[in-house]
Amino acid sequence: MQRGSDRLSVHRDDEMKHELRGMLSSGHPTRAEEWHDPEPAADDDPEVWSGPVGGLGSPASLERVRLELARHLGRHSFPADAGEVARALRRGNAPTPLIDAVARLPRAERYANVQQLAEALVGGE
Repeated sequence: MQRGSDRLSVHRDDEMKHELRGMLSSGHPTRAEEWHDPEPAADDDPEVWSGPVGGLGSPASLERVRLELARHLGRHSFPADAGEVARALRRGNAPTPLIDAVARLPRAERYANVQQLAEALVGGE
């Protein structure tokens, strides 16, 4: 005995099972309209999963450095000098090249936020 708590009627449920049967058994979409399917990435597309597109010296490199710093540092890390930031990056398991770049900055300088630190890193390269 059915209690009537289903969202769909028995007929609509059977219809939906019939519509999905091809996709479930084949393992790929079976739509006739190709525009519904996601387009795969081309071989010559730039890799945008790792951050903004741009090479060294491009405007995007400042944003990329700032993003990487912000990923591993918090607001409580500032104001700080290069040594304190390098220690915070080590604690945050930051990539070694980023830690080394920060450690090469002058120790006398103090940075109020991630933006100032990123500008110092990009300007020093």
